[in-house]
Amino acid sequence: MQTVYLDNAATTRLRDEVVETMTQVLKNNFGNASSSHSYGRTSKSLIESCRKEIASFFKVSAAEIIFTSGGTEADNLVLLSAVRDLGVEQIISTKIEHHAVLHTIQYLQATYNIEVSYLDLDAHGHIDVAQLEELLQSDKKQLVSLMHINNEIGNILDIKRIANICKVNNALFHSDTVQSIGHYHLDLSDISLDFMAASAHKFHGPKGVGFCFVRKNSGLQPILIGGEQERGLRAGTESIHNIVGMTKALELAYKNLESEKQYIQELKSYFIEQLQDIEGIVFNGDSAAFDKSTYTIINVQFPLTSTKAEMMQFQLDLRGIACSKGSACQSGSNRVSHVLAEIQSAEMLKKPSIRFSFSIFNTKEDIVYTVNAIKELLS
Repeated sequence: MQTVYLDNAATTRLRDEVVETMTQVLKNNFGNASSSHSYGRTSKSLIESCRKEIASFFKVSAAEIIFTSGGTEADNLVLLSAVRDLGVEQIISTKIEHHAVLHTIQYLQATYNIEVSYLDLDAHGHIDVAQLEELLQSDKKQLVSLMHINNEIGNILDIKRIANICKVNNALFHSDTVQSIGHYHLDLSDISLDFMAASAHKFHGPKGVGFCFVRKNSGLQPILIGGEQERGLRAGTESIHNIVGMTKALELAYKNLESEKQYIQELKSYFIEQLQDIEGIVFNGDSAAFDKSTYTIINVQFPLTSTKAEMMQFQLDLRGIACSKGSACQSGSNRVSHVLAEIQSAEMLKKPSIRFSFSIFNTKEDIVYTVNAIKELLS
């Protein structure tokens, strides 16, 4: 049976070059980077070289890159410390953020009694910018947390515009950029973003490693207590092979960005063209609009009854096609996508919606096979 992996928004396959690089580090660089002997110094040098290279991609200083276990930890570091240590009294966000942000905000609201405001969304999942500007007319210390690219419907936020609005109003701006790092250039010397989160396994790097951009002199404090690693912002022995692997993956992602973007975009475009022939198909959010959505994600609603809907993803899986109902963090749950629940009617939510996400390892043959399987299930 043919197998097709179309769940790249959940995680991506490692590039061969990344595996080779990591293997060499695992074999040869086992010293603890905090040790003062030659083994430790070699490991420390590797980590700092990676930090400097990653910083160069975003035009920031190396000191502003803090290595973490991934996007969730990076989001937690920013949100928790912003309230606990920076005196943030109000967080402005949306109800379609990743749960690493949503659940952390809910925790902070319950624990610190901060004010939380959720922006209104239009039918396609875009924020009300005028409402944001109105909310920012406050004397309270505020933090705005809005993801750059939505992980379920692929909508792109005008991150530079939002950053400028926040700066003018003296609000801190945090963005979960997990779905955009490695897929889009972000010049942080031009975008006045205060904090951002990244995760290596979204751009063909290893799992269990990511980084947090922390604008210098932010005053952020650690949430993991222990040693003085990561400039005192993240205690714990650094995972050298993962950091090196992530750096290699990011280097290759940006080196090949334009050609790989065009290749993936053509796959998505072909997929959309083939599905448009099916009566009743709906593309959720703006996932079919290339000027408003990322080239890696399409979210499709199928014209099925609620009874047949329950089996849609399962039937695709039986045919060897890996896709998802939404965020992998909700895998195994029968609950409706929290993202779609915010922008769709109760009647629309009865129909199945599937997220398909693409990468350089997909082929046109994958798309043909998937479309044929979908048409078979709908016949």
